Amino acid sequence: MIKRVVDFFGDEEYARQRRRLFYLVLILIVVADFVVSRQHAEYLWDRLPGWSAVYGFGSCVLLIFVSKFLGHRGGLMRREDYYD
Repeated sequence: MIKRVVDFFGDEEYARQRRRLFYLVLILIVVADFVVSRQHAEYLWDRLPGWSAVYGFGSCVLLIFVSKFLGHRGGLMRREDYYD
């Protein structure tokens, strides 16, 4: 069972299926956000449908870029043979 899961997420032959699964989950999250009641939303942006999906995606992208910047430009990343 675990071998099939690892193969699905690791092999290149399943790339198209993974991409379709990703898009399906993304669409389901945005559609589910339209179904949620917004009567008790505190802030204006909490009332926008799809806001949490957009905010989560933007936060992840920002986190990746900041970590790449710190690793490459900030001096945190070292060469592979640094300790040899």
